[in-house]
Amino acid sequence: MAKSPDSVLSCLDMNGEPLAAGVLWYAFRQLLGNNGYVHLVGVPESFDHVAFLKELGEFQPTSTGTLVGDVKPERGMDDVNHGQNRGALTPHTEGYEFQGLPPRHLALWCVTPPSGQGGETTLFDGDRILAEFTEDERLHLRDTVYRWGSTEGLARHGVTPTAEHPVLEEHKGEPILRFSTNYLAVPEGDETARRLIDRGNVLFAEQHIAVRYQARDMVVWDNWRMLHSRNAFEDPSRHLKRVLIAA
Repeated sequence: MAKSPDSVLSCLDMNGEPLAAGVLWYAFRQLLGNNGYVHLVGVPESFDHVAFLKELGEFQPTSTGTLVGDVKPERGMDDVNHGQNRGALTPHTEGYEFQGLPPRHLALWCVTPPSGQGGETTLFDGDRILAEFTEDERLHLRDTVYRWGSTEGLARHGVTPTAEHPVLEEHKGEPILRFSTNYLAVPEGDETARRLIDRGNVLFAEQHIAVRYQARDMVVWDNWRMLHSRNAFEDPSRHLKRVLIAA
């Protein structure tokens, strides 16, 4: 899919100079709130990704305990569903398999972009899926507690979290959507949850945004709203950094 320009934000002004911090933050927050994600391009070498992201909130540890993680192919993982390999990922939100609130925001920034085809981060607005469901169906997704599992890749590292959550809930008036193509256990006869997954995957495939990286580019999104995934790639040198940002 073509990348929408609506949330692409250059860190440089028309003269090629870094934007003032106040201007950058104003535009960033406006785009994030309106569109659910921001893709920062033209990022100068002096830009401090970690310091910038700390303004959004406290970093939340990943499943392996790191606060600033590396996303790059891990040897021996290409045969399973895992974020640290070169395969495509299925659409999901982050943190559904852990107790408590999922991360509010996710951020990825590029250390080494892949050569050749693939490796894009793909995004889709979950509000577009929910718009196809009636109020009664949404109530069902709020009132039903589901079991959520975790990936085979994490299991190989001895990390096998499971949790029980509804698909939809609220925190301090803010809606939360949880979504997993593979690891939401749908009870027999629950046609609403099954349609959520099936229809979500169809809409994602048809309408997703694909973020292609250059060095230092960063994409940040609202994990309570946006689904994300990744296109498969071949270049083992692809290297991103990742942080989870708590509510």
